[in-house]
Amino acid sequence: MDVIETEGLVRRFGELTAVDHVTFEVGEGEAFGFLGPNGAGKTTTINMLCTLLKPTEGRARVSGYDVCSQQSEVRDSIGLIFQDQTLDNRLTGWENLRFHAMLYDVPKDQFERRAKELLEMVELADYVHEDVRNYSGGMRRRLEIARGLLHSPNVLFLDEPTIGLDPQTRRHIWDYLLKLRDAEGVTLFMTTHYMDEAENCGRVAVIDHGEIIALETPERLKAMVGGDVIDLCTSDDARSAELLRERHGVEPRTGPGGEVIVEAAGGDRLIPPMLATLAGAGIEVRSINLKRPTLEDVFIKLTGRRIRAEGADTMTAMRQHAQMWGGGGRR
Repeated sequence: MDVIETEGLVRRFGELTAVDHVTFEVGEGEAFGFLGPNGAGKTTTINMLCTLLKPTEGRARVSGYDVCSQQSEVRDSIGLIFQDQTLDNRLTGWENLRFHAMLYDVPKDQFERRAKELLEMVELADYVHEDVRNYSGGMRRRLEIARGLLHSPNVLFLDEPTIGLDPQTRRHIWDYLLKLRDAEGVTLFMTTHYMDEAENCGRVAVIDHGEIIALETPERLKAMVGGDVIDLCTSDDARSAELLRERHGVEPRTGPGGEVIVEAAGGDRLIPPMLATLAGAGIEVRSINLKRPTLEDVFIKLTGRRIRAEGADTMTAMRQHAQMWGGGGRR
C-alpha cells in the first residue's frame, strides 16, 4: 500500500520552477530518501506534501488524503521535523512534549503513556525534566523525533534531520529512527545531502534542479556507476583520458575538479597497466585513488558535479513559517 503518492507535482515561484513534474510513490513502513543539493527542491516538495505550500500543478495524496482539499486530515496523519530546531529552550523536555500534545488534542492519559514509551526509545527518560537549553544538539534532535511521533502519525517527514550534528551523533540518530520505524510501523520520508545518511533508506530519489533524475535502492543506484571508481590527476588530463581510452578500452570522463574518472570492474588490476601507459607517454601521475562506488559517485555521474552542501535554501522563509504551525514554542 502506498502512503504517499505524487503525480506531476510542480511548484513555481514567479519564473523559478522549484519542483518540476515530480512523480513517485512511497510504501507503508518504507524509509524513503530525497538526496540532492540545497536548492534542488527537496524542502519545497516536503512543504507541499505537508500542506504548508500549495502545488502549482499536479496532485499529491498523503495517507490517502489530498494535500489540497483535505489539509486537516493530512496534518493529523503526519509528523514533521524541520531543519531548524523548533523546541522551546525555556521549557523542559516534558513540557515541550505536553505542549505538542495539547495542539493535537492527545488525551492526558494517552499522552503520558505515549511520551514515556518514546522517551525510553530515544534514551531521554532521565533528562526529560531538565530545561531543553541544557540539552546537546543530539539530545534536542532526539526530543524532536519523539515529539514528532507523539500523536502516532502514519508518516514522519524529516527535512535534513541531522544537519549540523557530528558523524557519531548522526549515526545514533539513525539508529533511533530505524528502531522507531520498526517498532511503530511509521513511514519515514527524509531529505538529505549526506551520502552516508541516504544509505539508510530502502529507496532513494536523486533530485536536482527540481527534477528526479534517478529513483532506486542505494545498491542499484551504485550499480549504475559500473564497477570500481578510479580517480586520476595527471600533468595532462586530456591526453591521459585519450590514451586510457585507446590502450585499455575504458571510457574515461572528466570529474567536477577536472580529474580523470575511470569506472571498471577489477580496478585494482587495471591500475598498474594504466600507470605504465601514462609513464611511457611521459605523463606524470600526481594522484590516484581507487574506491568502491558511492552515492556521491552516482550523483557525479548523473550531473557532472558534486552535491553542493552550501548555498541558500529557496524555502528558508517557508520553513520559518512552518515552525509556527508545528508548535515550536514562544518566539
